[in-house]
Amino acid sequence: MGEERQPVALDAMGGDNAPAEIVRGALRAATELHIPVTLVGRHELLESELARIEGPETVSRARLTIVDAREVVEMDEHPANAVRVKRNSSVVRSCALVAEGLASAAVSAGNSGAVLAAALFSIKRIPGIARPAIGALLPSRGTPTFLLDVGANTDCRAEWLAQFAVMGSVYARTMMGVASPRVGLLSNGEEPGKGSQLVQDAYPLLEASQVHFTGNVESKELFTGACDVAVCDGFVGNVALKTAEGVGEYLFATLRDEAMSSVTAKIGGQLLKPRLRAVRDRVDYRHTGGALLLGVAGEVVIAHGRSDALAIMNAIRVADRAARHDVSGTIAAALRPTADEPGTREEAAAR
Repeated sequence: MGEERQPVALDAMGGDNAPAEIVRGALRAATELHIPVTLVGRHELLESELARIEGPETVSRARLTIVDAREVVEMDEHPANAVRVKRNSSVVRSCALVAEGLASAAVSAGNSGAVLAAALFSIKRIPGIARPAIGALLPSRGTPTFLLDVGANTDCRAEWLAQFAVMGSVYARTMMGVASPRVGLLSNGEEPGKGSQLVQDAYPLLEASQVHFTGNVESKELFTGACDVAVCDGFVGNVALKTAEGVGEYLFATLRDEAMSSVTAKIGGQLLKPRLRAVRDRVDYRHTGGALLLGVAGEVVIAHGRSDALAIMNAIRVADRAARHDVSGTIAAALRPTADEPGTREEAAAR
């Protein structure tokens, strides 16, 4: 028999649909993916939610454990302050379980800033990493494009973008199976001189780095397979990600309306439905499984705030897979030659 699988710690109180959909997602992950899950939140509330669920999923109840956490970080709270004050919150306890070696990874659909703060507070940064980054997969005609940062750092330094490129390359190799990931720098033009001052300063650093840098890419190329990894600051990345989500929702809503506009359209719509469903699943956040937080010394997945049971199940799938591939450990190994170099002022102060 193989080694017993460690559970994924799931913040059961985070997200718009917590705790009901979070608990259902955990049961689906245990049933369909055979992944053990530790639910973190108010014990009596989670037990009550589990008691309401009926059907075949209940047989997987034995794969779920509960860790009591009495506090919740709300979406409108200041992330860092809330994490410092609410040490017994579900998101802080979830990350603490990873740091203590009691969980393979953590998943939360709650306040993304609080997830980042909780991960830094308990799991800590990988030595040599200046700032963690959030990465998200975008669909393309070929291999998906991994975009980072998509929200952890709204203001960046050029050297941080170079580190994002290293972390993104590790992700592409370990999670996407790309042997030599092509890295692009997101800009408003392909020429080396284009872009903001940040982009222009980052360009030579990426050229001199260990990654396979292919130059600037424009936002339209994120969906054409022009690169495997695209790096940018968190402000630009978050705008790009949410624009892509909005365009996708608009297009599918328009196609649905047109498919119902006449008898002929309805017939054609029914014929195309299986094909369109496959395309929809490639762009639907519920199927992509959340965004991996890169740069901390453990696996943490930030799920969409609107996550339902399906989205949570897939976020757990991504977290479990990242843990089995040891993404954070591989990033640490990739940076080890430079880990002894002087870090940021914040790291020096921490020492």
